Amino acid sequence: MVWKPHVTVAAVVEKQQRFLLVEEQVDIGLAFNQPAGHLEEGEDLTAAVKREVLEETAWQFDPEHVISIQLWRKNPDAPSFLRVCFAGQVYNHNPEQALDEGIIKTHWLTRDEVAAKSHALRSPLVLESIDDYLQGQFYPLSLLKSSLDLNYE
Repeated sequence: MVWKPHVTVAAVVEKQQRFLLVEEQVDIGLAFNQPAGHLEEGEDLTAAVKREVLEETAWQFDPEHVISIQLWRKNPDAPSFLRVCFAGQVYNHNPEQALDEGIIKTHWLTRDEVAAKSHALRSPLVLESIDDYLQGQFYPLSLLKSSLDLNYE
């Protein structure tokens, strides 16, 4: 059997020292997460994070930096996730847009409010990404290269 991690993207969005999180229904109950989701076939990483933020929050997202590339697994029997975390800005909110399946609502929380919910975070990557952002850990988007559908001979 070939091992393959799930490739996901996430967005850290900050406005006035508050971070955009989604409250979502997961298998074990309600959890808090950055707007995040799986890379879809034929999609590059920046397109994926723009789509996920829009679907989960009704905000358009402009990625400006890569914060980190994270490999995470909850335990040895759980799937592994390769997560590319972006920082950027949101604009053009559409409050009438239905949110993605499983998303209950969005929240703007301070770092301390997020830390106080540590028991309800989707993964430890949520707070880790915010802390990386606050420490100024930014990498250029040019770090990411996409070579989709190139006919190489």
